[in-house]
Amino acid sequence: MPISPEDWEKAPLPIKAIVLAMAEENRLLKQQVGALTTQVKNLQAEVEKLQERLHKTSHNSSKPPSSDAPNVPPQLKRGRGKHPPGGQAGHPGAGRKLKPLQEVDRVVVSKPVACLCCGCLLLGEDPQPHRHQVTELPPSQPQVIEYQQHTLTCLVCGAENQAAWPRERPTSCFGARIQALTGYLSGRFGVSKRDTAEMLADIYRVDMSLGSIPTQEQRVSQALQEPVTQAQAYVQQQAVANVDETSWPQFHETGWLWVGVTPQVTVFKRFATRGAGGVDDLLGPAYAGTVGSDRYSAYNHLASTRRQVCWAHLKRDFQAFVDRGGPSQIVGRLLLVQVERMFALWYRVRDGTLSRRDFQNALHPIQHEVHCLLHIGTHLKRRETRQTCRNLLKIEPALWTFVDGLGVEPTNNAAERALRRGVLWRRRSFGTQSDAGSQFVERILTAVTTLRQQNRNVLDYLTAACQAYTLGEPAPSLLPVASTATLHVSSPN
Repeated sequence: MPISPEDWEKAPLPIKAIVLAMAEENRLLKQQVGALTTQVKNLQAEVEKLQERLHKTSHNSSKPPSSDAPNVPPQLKRGRGKHPPGGQAGHPGAGRKLKPLQEVDRVVVSKPVACLCCGCLLLGEDPQPHRHQVTELPPSQPQVIEYQQHTLTCLVCGAENQAAWPRERPTSCFGARIQALTGYLSGRFGVSKRDTAEMLADIYRVDMSLGSIPTQEQRVSQALQEPVTQAQAYVQQQAVANVDETSWPQFHETGWLWVGVTPQVTVFKRFATRGAGGVDDLLGPAYAGTVGSDRYSAYNHLASTRRQVCWAHLKRDFQAFVDRGGPSQIVGRLLLVQVERMFALWYRVRDGTLSRRDFQNALHPIQHEVHCLLHIGTHLKRRETRQTCRNLLKIEPALWTFVDGLGVEPTNNAAERALRRGVLWRRRSFGTQSDAGSQFVERILTAVTTLRQQNRNVLDYLTAACQAYTLGEPAPSLLPVASTATLHVSSPN
């Protein structure tokens, strides 16, 4: 009960002292309670962060599947899980087809000589004999070519005359095909230098020291310099490019290996930055096409109308909503339902069973539902969910660029698949030690990936490039035959 001023004035001094002491103690207790409340809130937020990090898997984040704990179940791919892996019972077999006789090197004929019943001599030919073909590798023996340069003395004037080396003579001790094979083994199959030396010795009977292998790789790199430069210029002129990056240290310096993927040509470049400058250096500061990417901040300087955010990443973000429980779980589940509906329609567009116009009309309610759910997410209590929803609404047009843009994919899977080979290379080699080594990585990955996109023989191309470099001629182009130097702008159907 509050004390009136008159009663306070009449109160004895000891009572006043006790009241003042109790008031001060009460004030201190309130301060302590306030401090403890703040500390509890901070600890709760820290616990939420730690739980979020603990529960992150490849299903709800960008972590690779190899980082998942043993107790995390593998994620079933679309169309699997109903049947065991491998060929299903009753499916038609796909045996090896027989080659025509003109492509057979040797024919071994087995004919009966005498009749098994009466013993009489058998003559004639079977018009349809049973045929069985065996493919075998012949023993490999390297071809050693010796170039001799003679010097002759003129019998008239006594001058010494030395012949010129043939133009096709390699300056190296190894020919163009061995150079190409050395680069192919490391750039395509990830073979170490020691294993490359062993393979050359055991399979091809070629003795090559460990120190010679980097030398051959550098010759391949030099041969690919101009074609790779042309390939990067080609990618910078395309209407759509998917981009991704991964760390790539060089000696003790941090760096990043970037990849730009188009349907026919893919380029790799290492830069010291992972920021927006890397995007501009890869695609060019004046790039006017559409960029498919994840939601990393390096792409935020791009206009939302010129960008497509990866829906595979978004699906994992929404799964993270579900794993948080509570209201986030409800919003996450509803968003995942819309994702499944969207992909079901997109697969039909990709397969040609749904027109682009019908796809656009069918997607309108899905777009509206996603928009509303993201707005709801901005008001939830869980901070991580609120932040993700707010960030997605800031770039909302970039979620749907693929709806109207021809050639734009809803995911960034093309870039991630292409970059995976660089990731594996980095993990086994821990990067490179010099600029020359990084250039070899860029050029060989660009050549191998692009040639495989175009169904061209990689080893034959690398051999031709090395031969051209020896002769001082331009290397074969990595560009598709029907390439064009103009930018193709996508338009809605």
